[in-house]
Amino acid sequence: MTCAGNSSEYCGGPNRLNLYKYTATSTSTVSGGTSKISIASTWAYEGCYVDNAYGRVLGDELETSTMTVEDCLARCQSDNYTIAGIEYGTQCFCGDYLINGATKAADSDCNMPCVGNPSEICGAGNHLSLYSSNGSLTLLSAPTIQTTGLPGNWHYKGCLQEPTTGVRMFPYELDWVTNNTVTACLNQCAAYGYPAAGLEYGEQCFCGDITDVAANNGQFVSDSQCNMACSGDPIHYCGAGNLLATYYWDGEMDVWNTPANTGYYEFLIGGLVVPLIATVGINNKVTFLEKYGTSEYSNSTGAYELDISLTDNYLLAWREMHVKSDVFCSGSIILPDKGARQINVGGWSLESTYGVRLYYPDGSPGVNGTHDWEENVNELTLQRGRWYPTAMMMPNGSILVVGGETGSNANPQPSLEILPKPPGGDTVITLDYLQRTDPNNLYPFLMVLPSGRFFIVNNFEAGRTYPMQGTAVLLPQHAPYTDPIQVLICGGSTPGAGIALDNCISMAPEAQNPTWTIERMPSKRVMPCIVTLPDGTYLILNGAHQGFAGFGLASDPNLGALLYDPSKPLHQRFSILGSTIVARLYHSEATLLPDGRVLVSGSDPQTRYPNGSYVYPEEMRIEVYIPPYLNQGLRQPTFTITETDWALGGKYSITVTLYQGTTSTMRISLIAASSSTHGNVMSGGRIIFPQFTCSGNTCTIVAPPNAYICPPGWHQLFILDGPTPSHSKWVRIGGDPAELGKWPNYPDFTLPGV
Repeated sequence: MTCAGNSSEYCGGPNRLNLYKYTATSTSTVSGGTSKISIASTWAYEGCYVDNAYGRVLGDELETSTMTVEDCLARCQSDNYTIAGIEYGTQCFCGDYLINGATKAADSDCNMPCVGNPSEICGAGNHLSLYSSNGSLTLLSAPTIQTTGLPGNWHYKGCLQEPTTGVRMFPYELDWVTNNTVTACLNQCAAYGYPAAGLEYGEQCFCGDITDVAANNGQFVSDSQCNMACSGDPIHYCGAGNLLATYYWDGEMDVWNTPANTGYYEFLIGGLVVPLIATVGINNKVTFLEKYGTSEYSNSTGAYELDISLTDNYLLAWREMHVKSDVFCSGSIILPDKGARQINVGGWSLESTYGVRLYYPDGSPGVNGTHDWEENVNELTLQRGRWYPTAMMMPNGSILVVGGETGSNANPQPSLEILPKPPGGDTVITLDYLQRTDPNNLYPFLMVLPSGRFFIVNNFEAGRTYPMQGTAVLLPQHAPYTDPIQVLICGGSTPGAGIALDNCISMAPEAQNPTWTIERMPSKRVMPCIVTLPDGTYLILNGAHQGFAGFGLASDPNLGALLYDPSKPLHQRFSILGSTIVARLYHSEATLLPDGRVLVSGSDPQTRYPNGSYVYPEEMRIEVYIPPYLNQGLRQPTFTITETDWALGGKYSITVTLYQGTTSTMRISLIAASSSTHGNVMSGGRIIFPQFTCSGNTCTIVAPPNAYICPPGWHQLFILDGPTPSHSKWVRIGGDPAELGKWPNYPDFTLPGV
């Protein structure tokens, strides 16, 4: 056959070689131009070493048709390596140590001239001419499977073949091109609560469950086939191509409790509205807001109030209300003014994004109110249009509004503003971290910390804020409030594939050296809702196993409820509760009722089959969840209170009636009034267990000491007789320091006073 580069010459044939014998004299002496001599003078020849007996002994390969010793040394030196090896006359390898059991050979075994300088020797077949820049060589043994020195309760299981069906044996992958080790992989899998780990291709770490092996018909093969060294540990194997060096954890990582008493879902009433915001008012009624055009009723006003005391009479239970602009993906909180007005800010498109809407709850259970939502864009607006903003009550009594977009799928609004608007011109402040995390940082989680600082979560890469929507709350505060407060964030999703997260993370932001703790949930969940319960536990429900928040972006509803109990040890806090038949996806909500039940509403997924029919309906049914504490056959305690407007640090009396225990075992809790949308509880889900003393059945409660521990606002006050909560009564703590009850001073707004 003629040569590809010169048709006048022959270059062998099929399975045939033209052989040539080199007769010139070659040495390993370095020579060349002055620049190469200066580089080479810092290197020393270390001898001829066998390569590839158990795998390559050096990495970082360069092959060139002009290879010389000087070229290879210069290249390794420029990359800050201390060892250079030349092989086959054309190949240069660099590194800092020799791996895979390199052994020294006779210098005469390295007998192949360098193609760029035939007077020099550049190794031979599977033999390296080695040089070092520091006069020493570190030789590492041939790799083995690591079976000892493993962290925690891990043990080696075997070499496991990947499925041939195209799916991975274990679903969660980490790629560590230069630093994969068995220890690092096992520690990472354990941190996320996965008891099975597999290492593959030397640089990949996979995490999953032991049950994944049986589910994927896993087959173990000879350990000798897992023969690829770890990228970060050359003396140990990290699997091979489509082969996993597999490790199992002995015992349980996360204990998921399965109590006999799980509580249960219960149908409450048929709806008029597909709400995206649900708020319990101090009149003990629930207001619902929906985006325009969601309801199946063409004459829906998008705003209704539900009287829980009348749910056995559909015609009487619902009161029609009205909004003037579209509240689609707005934010709401309850004000600390005397009337506990509900404020809703932002919205969808044009003037709606500037909207500021107020409702002053009136009426009482069984008695209709007459107040309605009040709004006038010509008098009261935000300074910036905002779609998907978060609102928060600040310790000084003003309202903080953060983030969003300028309109429907429009430019980001990476800023904050304050209501009422401070005097002066434009007072909006741009936040660089919102700019950096655009576009997936909508509805950031906002919380006031006991130091007075604000905690904000908005990093989309963590998969927690909209549209990878998770949910977040503050964990309980107990008098005397000396322990650092903790934040809990549950569920969410992942960029790209939309794989829902199956964990919660918690941290005390103001502790020394704060770090996130990961606890695995029993199932994946994106778009969850979380509800603070009066006993200091948290109900987690709604959402999907896959996808993102948004229309038609999620599938496989998660129909089960969970209970998270922070009083239990870490990794033992979840209990699996009851299930529903109602899919609660995008725009589903959950909120605590005054009787201790949890109201569950909404779902607006707009997911359709090709023929136009719904996969999951626009959900108008209203359910309640009966928590375990109301499913024990125990009578709820009662109490009376006369003084409901509390000063910070003040002392206030209640008279209690208990049916199971005594005041020595009684607890008292305060849960901040909240409004919930898109898994964002815009009070932070704050719960406080205050100090109290009792004499007989009269108890004196000490209000929280300052507005950092307890920002001004309304709270549901509960007493707990053992596990059983009372019905709540509303108390205001900290007054109305910003005098919102006098704002806005326009004749078409009803002002309750401070």
